[in-house]
Amino acid sequence: MFVKICGITNASDALLAVAMGAEVLGFVFADSKRQVTPEQAGEIIQQLPYDVTAVGVFRNQHPDQILDVISVARLSGVQLHGQETPGEAALVRRRVPFLVQAFSANDPRLARVDDYDVDAVLLDAPVPGSGEVFDWELVGSLPQRRRVILAGGLTPENVREAVQAVRPWGVDVASGVESSPGQKDPVALRRFIAEATNALSEFSIDPKHA
Repeated sequence: MFVKICGITNASDALLAVAMGAEVLGFVFADSKRQVTPEQAGEIIQQLPYDVTAVGVFRNQHPDQILDVISVARLSGVQLHGQETPGEAALVRRRVPFLVQAFSANDPRLARVDDYDVDAVLLDAPVPGSGEVFDWELVGSLPQRRRVILAGGLTPENVREAVQAVRPWGVDVASGVESSPGQKDPVALRRFIAEATNALSEFSIDPKHA
């Protein structure tokens, strides 16, 4: 199970998440309470084990700007979380080994999801970062061959139910494991990772989108 802990703002939270089993960390470069600079992210990333994937989250930023941040922060992945076109995604795709395109649950572009040459599709609530849960049945309309990362209002209390209902390839969380914006709660973080990673294996359920 792909588990991404997003909204990392400091090395302590990053290393804690990794110690608890997270292999993917998200750094927000779009306008957000959790926004970091490329330099701040780079300082954190250089302290991580080599096998941890550091994903930069961008929203409606020019591909050239994204490429500059990739170089400074030494990102190994990018998540496009705005109204990016397939062409813009393709420009970024050339520079990173892992690319995710995010869509809100009511995004009309979902009808053209196969136009995007990405490694995974992330489905979020209509207002990204709001902590709101959307109708998980909407995931069923996506092509089965696409890797789907489920986001939007996930918490330690509901991630098991979400994984069993949707059977996604992965899950993504930020506010659901925080004590305040940008500050992770160790207890919530540990429980979320455990609940997510065990949800499929305990019940012998294979992901639909893998």
